[in-house]
Amino acid sequence: MVEIVKKLGWSYISIIYEESNYGIKAFEELEGLLADNDICIAVKEKLVKDSGVAEEVAYDHIVQRLLLKQSARGVIVFGSDQEVAGMMRAVRRNNATGSFTWIGSDGWSARSLVSSGNEPEVEGTLSVQPQANPVRGFDQYFLSLTVEKNTRNPWFVEYWEDHFKCRYPNSSRTPYNGVFTNLCTGEEKLTSRNTQFEAQLQFVSDAVMAFGYAFRDMHRELCGGRSGLCDLMNPIDGDNLLFYLRKVVFFGLSGDNFKFDKQGDGPARYNIIHFKQMTHGRYAWVTVGHYVEGELKLNMSALQFKLRDPSPPSSVCSLPCLTGQAKKYVEGESCCWHCFNCSTYQIVNPRDETQCLTCDWGTLPSPDHLMCNPIPEVYIRPDSWWAIGAMLLSSVGVVMTGVVAWVFASHHNTPVVRASGRELSYVLLSGVFLCYATTFVLVLKPTAVVCGVQRFGLGFSFAVVYSALLTKTNRIARIFNSGKRTTKRPSFISPSSQLCICFFTVVITGVWWVVSPPRAIHHYLVREDNFLVCSASINASYMIAFAYPIERNIRQSMMASTKYSTIKHFPSSHRVDSSTQSEMVVPMDYELQEKLRCLVCVPYAKSTVSTQTCPVSCVLPQHKCPPQSTKTQPTNGPIQDVPDVQL
Repeated sequence: MVEIVKKLGWSYISIIYEESNYGIKAFEELEGLLADNDICIAVKEKLVKDSGVAEEVAYDHIVQRLLLKQSARGVIVFGSDQEVAGMMRAVRRNNATGSFTWIGSDGWSARSLVSSGNEPEVEGTLSVQPQANPVRGFDQYFLSLTVEKNTRNPWFVEYWEDHFKCRYPNSSRTPYNGVFTNLCTGEEKLTSRNTQFEAQLQFVSDAVMAFGYAFRDMHRELCGGRSGLCDLMNPIDGDNLLFYLRKVVFFGLSGDNFKFDKQGDGPARYNIIHFKQMTHGRYAWVTVGHYVEGELKLNMSALQFKLRDPSPPSSVCSLPCLTGQAKKYVEGESCCWHCFNCSTYQIVNPRDETQCLTCDWGTLPSPDHLMCNPIPEVYIRPDSWWAIGAMLLSSVGVVMTGVVAWVFASHHNTPVVRASGRELSYVLLSGVFLCYATTFVLVLKPTAVVCGVQRFGLGFSFAVVYSALLTKTNRIARIFNSGKRTTKRPSFISPSSQLCICFFTVVITGVWWVVSPPRAIHHYLVREDNFLVCSASINASYMIAFAYPIERNIRQSMMASTKYSTIKHFPSSHRVDSSTQSEMVVPMDYELQEKLRCLVCVPYAKSTVSTQTCPVSCVLPQHKCPPQSTKTQPTNGPIQDVPDVQL
């Protein structure tokens, strides 16, 4: 019956059962099975077992209770034919004909007492009936019996008298044959026309054979096959017999296999019969399916709950929610609910259909609001126009830097290259190259490695550039400052000092990596965004990499200002502006200044030639370059360095 309910798609039904051991046991079993299959019970009502005791008002009360739950149109009825017939009459009295579809038990299945006169109320009923096949040979055996042949059955004479409505000669007088005045002649004969056999004879046959096989197996094991009862079977132990009875397996006289299940019941084989209106005003019970060993086969096309209406009625409390909607259950009803939509950024919780779950940042609900789909990552791609433009400009810069480096390498030993500081110039060009090369790293997909290279490259490349400039500026400033006090070469003016400054930047970046390791993260400005960026790019963390280059730039500017104020009063060399014929003091290279100092102090230099040093007290005289002729120098030409020969 539960399988029929599931087949019809019902989830909200009522149960009517008679107040007897049969009805109560059936209800308890049915209640558990329905709960296991998520089928709710709307109304539970009892039928009075004795219909003679129950009044019509009792049946009216049951029908009125059913009408209170209009959604539960499917009703399972466990009862006998008399009680069910009284309930069908109550349905007609309460104008509820056609309001319910009945699922009937075998207690009133195909019983004319129920359907006769109540056809419109019973129409559409699906009922179960134990499946019984004819017992082979029983018809021929029974039809061949006579009173003379069947002397072992003392009740066969009474059956003969009742069947032929006569009194058999010399038979005992009974309350049943006293009304018969005709005597049986003995020529009466049982035929298939005047004899109707019980349809469920198979169950009697299977029951008798089950005991026969149980006795046989018990006798073989306990008595060793000896004829008669042995001491172990005299008397027979009922529990021991039950043990053998549960194990019997055989093919019955009907041809069906028989065995008991774990609960001790026989094979579950049922016919599904349906009461429908064949034509207008003509009703009949027809077989529409079978249930064998837990498998239901129901011919849905043969069902007809109303004339010309084959579709089964709906028996649900609430229709299923639409896709993406959550449920809110009605208090006290596990099968009744209201549906509501989740918000824009929510989905139905897959573990709790009554809750909406907000999607995480970086994901958006699917159109059906059943799952959160990740938003495609957005980041600078090498094939984008922005990246192509940046890489194109950087490529030009790399090429130009390479050209300058090649020029420097080609004229490595020329005075101009040597005077500019070859080592520092090469380091400066390396820093410029790193600045351009970092662009190609910036357009790669952010990962932990890429973010680390970006973080290091941005600060280190500028540190290399500014360290070269700082070393140059620091070198010149310290030369002029120390020239007034000593002839000793100042410290930290060599190219190696620049490497120490760059190493300091590497240390800062390394500490930064330990404190805040580089990593790629997803950044969301709004719910629809999913930017893949380096963690340091969403705040001011990158300024740590630029802190040291910025500090060097400030220091370099201060040194340049100090240098300018210093060389205005330093009498080392002069430059002449040919347009104004005015003097301009310019700094000279430290080595050149030392040579000039030694040339002026010739006597002392000759006496100390072995030491190759000049006294500190020897001061260079101021030297003024004579103005050049206007024939060789334009009046508004650029400032010219003082020729070595004049110095």
